Order: sequence, then C-alpha cells, then structure tokens
Amino acid sequence: MTRFDEALRELGLTDLHPRIRRFPEATRTAAEAAAAIECELSQICKSLIFAADGVPVLVLMDGASRVDVELVRKELGVEQVTRAKADVVRESTGYAIGGVPPFGHRTKTRVLADRSLLDHDVVWAAAGNPHAVFPMAPKDLISHAGAALVDVREQPRTS
Repeated sequence: MTRFDEALRELGLTDLHPRIRRFPEATRTAAEAAAAIECELSQICKSLIFAADGVPVLVLMDGASRVDVELVRKELGVEQVTRAKADVVRESTGYAIGGVPPFGHRTKTRVLADRSLLDHDVVWAAAGNPHAVFPMAPKDLISHAGAALVDVREQPRTS
C-alpha cells in the first residue's frame, strides 16, 4: 500500500480511490495535468513546498497562478520564504516534486490554500506520483489538507 493510499484510509477517503486517474505520460506540471485531464489549467491544484525561515510549508495554488512569496512571508510572519529544494520536498512530504498530493505527507507541515481554488466546483491534485491525479471539491480538499484559506496569488503587474 502506498503512502497516499494510507492517507486516504486514515482520512476516511477510500471512496476517492476509484476516481484516481492514472496516465502513461507524466502529469508532473500543471500544464501536463490539465492537458491529460482536458480541464482548465486553473482547475489543477498545485502542491508547492516552500521554506519559511528554513521550515517547510505547503502552499496549495491553482495551476494557472504563481505564488507571491512576499505574501506568503507576510501571512506566516517570517523573515524569508524560498522555494524548497527537491531533497527537502521529498524529506518533508515523502513524495517527489510533480507528485506531491495536498495531504498524506510524511511530516506535519503548515498548509496555506489560495482562495483562487474556490473558483471551481472541482479541482484536480496529484495523487502521490507524477502519473496520477484525483478530483475533489476545493472546500473538501482544503479541509482535508488542514489548510488556512489565504490570498497569496501573484497579481498581474500593471504599468
């Protein structure tokens, strides 16, 4: 049984298992996942690990948007926020970049979910590896991830 399967069982989400979609080609980027699923890019839920003063934090963001690290820094009240290196992602979550699900991680981390995820009835997130995704209502996904709902999306620059 995989770590993600165990997480589904622990969260009482075994009914989600049949809805997991697996693809022969990798869906490690939001664009690859959206193309495989045939959905809007913004319907992909990216699970991104950052280091906040060296401590891993998970940010859930819609696939069409970028995280504003300054907004994350302010939200967390820390000095510095940077993208976590691949080894930190694997160590803290138990998953490789491109397959990190929104919950079921090796260690308990603080989770922020951008409000933009609520723009959809259903979003798709990684299911523990770069070839599998699952659908879930954003409110349920945010709840199961134990996330705080925030506004950390990078805003388009105006001239």
